[in-house]
Amino acid sequence: MSEELSVCIVAYHNYNDIKRAIETMENYTPAKLTKKVYIVDNGNTSEWEKENKEFLKVIEQYPDVEYIDAYKNLGFGKGNNAVLPFLKSKYHCIMNPDIVFKEDAFTPIIKYMDDNLGVGMVIPNIIDTSGQRQKVYRLELTVFDMFIRMFAKGLFPKRAAKHTMQDADYSKPFQVPFGQGSFLVIRTELFRQINGFDDNFFMYVEDADLCKRVNNVSKLMYYPNATVIHKWEQGSHKNKTLFKYHVNSMKYYFHKWGYKWF
Repeated sequence: MSEELSVCIVAYHNYNDIKRAIETMENYTPAKLTKKVYIVDNGNTSEWEKENKEFLKVIEQYPDVEYIDAYKNLGFGKGNNAVLPFLKSKYHCIMNPDIVFKEDAFTPIIKYMDDNLGVGMVIPNIIDTSGQRQKVYRLELTVFDMFIRMFAKGLFPKRAAKHTMQDADYSKPFQVPFGQGSFLVIRTELFRQINGFDDNFFMYVEDADLCKRVNNVSKLMYYPNATVIHKWEQGSHKNKTLFKYHVNSMKYYFHKWGYKWF
């Protein structure tokens, strides 16, 4: 049986966040919208056995949620790609564990995509816990913009504002070169056609690569009439290992697509 929507959440020790994400998703998404939710667990280790068992008890109450133990840390992109062989949906949502629903976000997005066949992927209005729109809508990556983001935050405010599309009219849809991958809804056939995420990215920048490949054959659009909350803990700025992953991913991205400096 096929569903209208599939959702994938890649877990890594963040069971409490995922419980809230699923609870709010189930509360606000109408039952008439058939869906299948996949949780790919990259972090089920012996140290987390107790939390994992408690988590499984909670999600067992939702018949449309399926748990997949990856048995190792596949990374973000490969973790999402793990569900590709199982997808039978029309639309697929790539969703971070720290997303919280405050309304039915899926129905308006699906209606918009049904009405606009040239749109291959949608990023909604993403806000933080205080209600402020997050700076997740960006121009295509350049070396300079990534340098500012990683090493010189606050030093080039006009350039940063331009890169994060602060002058856009967020009251209406517009095409986005790069939408941060915390919440993206893509046509499942398109996701399959482009072979999902590039497995060569372990963490970070794989969303920029995905968006570029989508925009090469279709359109990624911002859609204002659906809103989700994203808690967004920017770990790579606090952790040396994650920072290294981020830098390595940037190197791979620019090697793949060419070094666009400015």
